[in-house]
Amino acid sequence: MASLCVRLHTRHVSNGLRVCGHATLSKASRPQERSDGGGGPVFQYVGQHKKPTHKVFVWGFSFTGALGIPSFVVPDSGRKKPRKYQLTPYRLETAEQISSAACGYGFTLIASSTKDASKLWGMGLNKDSQLGFQRTQHSRHRSYDYVLEPSPVALPLTEPLQTRVLQVACGRAHSLVLTDREGVFSLGNNAYGQCGRRLVEDEVYSGSHVIHKMDGFDSRVVQVACGQDHSLFLTESGKVFACGWGADGQTGLGHHNISCSPVEVGGELAGVEVQQISTYGDCSLAVSRDGQLYGWGNSEYLQLASVTETTQINSPRRLPLRGCGKVVQAACGGTQVAVLNEKGEVFVWGFGILGKGPKLSESSTPEMIPSTLFGRSEFSPSVAVSRIRCGLNHFAAVTDRGELFVWGKNIRGCLGIGTKDDQYFPWRVTVQGQVLDVACGVDHMVALVKSLL
Repeated sequence: MASLCVRLHTRHVSNGLRVCGHATLSKASRPQERSDGGGGPVFQYVGQHKKPTHKVFVWGFSFTGALGIPSFVVPDSGRKKPRKYQLTPYRLETAEQISSAACGYGFTLIASSTKDASKLWGMGLNKDSQLGFQRTQHSRHRSYDYVLEPSPVALPLTEPLQTRVLQVACGRAHSLVLTDREGVFSLGNNAYGQCGRRLVEDEVYSGSHVIHKMDGFDSRVVQVACGQDHSLFLTESGKVFACGWGADGQTGLGHHNISCSPVEVGGELAGVEVQQISTYGDCSLAVSRDGQLYGWGNSEYLQLASVTETTQINSPRRLPLRGCGKVVQAACGGTQVAVLNEKGEVFVWGFGILGKGPKLSESSTPEMIPSTLFGRSEFSPSVAVSRIRCGLNHFAAVTDRGELFVWGKNIRGCLGIGTKDDQYFPWRVTVQGQVLDVACGVDHMVALVKSLL
């Protein structure tokens, strides 16, 4: 439907800050007047013939610009003080249907699967050009350090109108973008080879134009994941590749060195077909197609305690998970791990707030979170969790009914539950619509939501 767009003037506070705001009013949100044949007007309201739309909600720490709401950082005329924390989900106005989102350390990437020229947007911290080169108003040679609203990231595509973005991933200061026709692109900090290109001595990442098209994979990449300073890639053939910082063994390449280009991960993953990968801090996980879990990297917090007493493993090991059943998904944070089995049950271990109350802060073995905490009851006996996600210190779970539950450290209000208090059990987040997926960061989150109307 046509939209009436009201755009506020762009205000540039300094060369390091991009501030811009807009409001979009859709005709569908206003009553449409028509005649009923009897002379009287009949008002048709949204919902009767409108197709469900996908919406984006954001919450958590807003001062870096990662939420994409400029007025939170630089107040407009209606607000006197900046809003540092957004404690409940806030609707982000986007022109496109967003299909993928990722949260880095103070920044966010969102993408649409459209074939339009603009298909990737970034917001938040950009001091390492993890959101690409964002040209300032004052000089075309300078880039903004903070981007306060979703701003296009131009990819060096050879067929920009035929290529779609499938997935995005964000680390501490680097980003990965997976496309359907042109492979993987990396941008941002490459101090440890996490962007999969050679190290350049004394390279300056601020204001960088470098967006690297990655190669060296055995087949098409189908999933990407960013750790703090390393990157993982899953290919169509079920193999895992890694590059970047390896001091904790998080690349899984059998050493603790830096790797500047993607290398196939071996160890006990050799010959195994993998269906999903996960990492966020310095521990890495892989789920095989037959429902087994493999892990490597940091184990200071008992993440890999089922196979080692040491604090690090530099090569993948199969993790024996007794009583967990067939694993279909894993999520790995900074100190904690979660897996989801085919029955929609969630198991957690590691260190931190694990979701079974304040008394359980550490576990070397999987602990099942009661399904009743995700809404299962005698009235809703079939409720199951369909997705699990991890931020640095918190968890998120999405049920097959589109309900979102969160628990863990509520750093700067990142849980979206209306307070800054830590949450020791899964708590439902109030969002308008059915949650399709969610991205967790250090201190903010993004949810992709299907409208109920």
